[in-house]
Amino acid sequence: MRRSEGTDLGETRQSDILIVGSGAAGLTAALNLADRFRVTVLAKGALNEGSTAWAQGGIAAVLEPGDTFDNHVEDTMVAGAGLNDREIVEFVVEGAPAAIARLVELGVPFNSDGDTLHLTREGGHSHRRIVHVDDATGWAVQEALIRAAEAHPNITLVPNQVAIDLATSRHEERYSGAGCVWGAYAVDKVTGHVNLFTARATILATGGAGRTYQFSTAPRGATGDGIAMAWRAGARVSNMEFMQFHPTCLFNLEVKNFLITEAVRGEGGQLKIPETGHRFMPDFDPRAELAPRDVVARAIDHEIKRLGLDYVHLDISHQPPEFVREHFPTIHAKLLGLGIDMTTQPIPVVPAQHYTCGGIVIDRDGRTDLPGLYAAGECTQSGLHGANRLASNSLLECFVFGESAAKHIAASWDDLTPVPPIRGWDESRVTDSDEEVVIKQNWTEIRRFMWNYVGIVRTTKRLQRAASRIKLLQEEVADYYGHFRVTPDLIELRNLLQSAELIVKSALHRKESRGLHYTLDYPEQSECAEDTILVP
Repeated sequence: MRRSEGTDLGETRQSDILIVGSGAAGLTAALNLADRFRVTVLAKGALNEGSTAWAQGGIAAVLEPGDTFDNHVEDTMVAGAGLNDREIVEFVVEGAPAAIARLVELGVPFNSDGDTLHLTREGGHSHRRIVHVDDATGWAVQEALIRAAEAHPNITLVPNQVAIDLATSRHEERYSGAGCVWGAYAVDKVTGHVNLFTARATILATGGAGRTYQFSTAPRGATGDGIAMAWRAGARVSNMEFMQFHPTCLFNLEVKNFLITEAVRGEGGQLKIPETGHRFMPDFDPRAELAPRDVVARAIDHEIKRLGLDYVHLDISHQPPEFVREHFPTIHAKLLGLGIDMTTQPIPVVPAQHYTCGGIVIDRDGRTDLPGLYAAGECTQSGLHGANRLASNSLLECFVFGESAAKHIAASWDDLTPVPPIRGWDESRVTDSDEEVVIKQNWTEIRRFMWNYVGIVRTTKRLQRAASRIKLLQEEVADYYGHFRVTPDLIELRNLLQSAELIVKSALHRKESRGLHYTLDYPEQSECAEDTILVP
């Protein structure tokens, strides 16, 4: 591995394959390609700052005696409200045991029961099939992948690079409208210069768009960058209305975005009204706390609004203290530091945006609509999740599609055209901004109206209000972008706004309630399940 820490001047760097994103999908692809190709991996900040490291729960795989691939497929289809692509679901589910085996080889210390992996259960699953490392699976996976990537001489990891746009045929020195992708432009957070990274094949593994919302469990960098870049370059985007809200995010005014994993409910945690102690989930669904996330999130949202509450309680204190400490050491320690002992007290929780189920349209090989451009993970719409993601299928999707994209690139390498001369970044007509407050104000405004107008429960009027605000802000941001030198904050604001527009457009297009998209104007589910596909 060659680690690059930044350059003094914007420059052009060429490799065989460029991967934007250093999480599970990006590093899986890199490790599958590096024995044959020179691979450059861009990280937006530090290598471990993406969503992968934040994943508490685990990875879903059929490993328990009596469980079957068909069961896992059916659970995924039920959670996805029938909008999933069954062939893709089967492809991913059947690839899960092998993905787990490879992670074990990389040294991921999964919890075990003797000679077998310990399996937990989460909402929507009919069997125990979640392999995990205590309650910090994502961190352990991220560390193992980074170790392996750092040890490989053909992988160059470049932190602190905020991707601006894809380098396409339009950026060739000799202009072309062919729509090919030849890499990306990115601003170096350390130097402020824009570098051009060129490659014969590019993989977007940039994560979701969770930070379009005021309350989100996503990391700070989840601003929909890959989705927005692919859209601007001409790729289709699908199902952006399906934003998953995690039912149980810690309610704490000082500590934001701390997720209380699904597994707490899987191991017996109960949702209760704070004042009365009434367990309310059986009132909404016979599966109670083990109902899919959208059902649980809407139930909590309903009770909070009905009773004027700030939060509800998640209570697992009826379980033995040693059981709770053993299963949830990270959460237990974090909460103790905040004065909450989850072995004896309930945890105050609220729903928060958690996962982007829509994204860039890809096929089974991770291919987008654009020649030379692939994508994997949360920035995509592969057909796996449908209208709602089944718990712990997300890391699994990263491994399976990271590998499948790598395999397709390797198999079709000779068909990929060598990179033509590409123009460098032009800053000759811009100046440094003297009004950074504009960016902060617009960022805050987007996240607030998206939460209020495009949240867990929607109406057409609220969506139209959001669309009007987006149109006004787009004019403002476009003017700002055209006159001032790009900064990481400006790039993120631009992508955040583009992601918000795609979410609202998709939500207005769907005239039904299905999965994660629930609108009071169309409360029934249509007989025909159709994807929302937006064409640039």
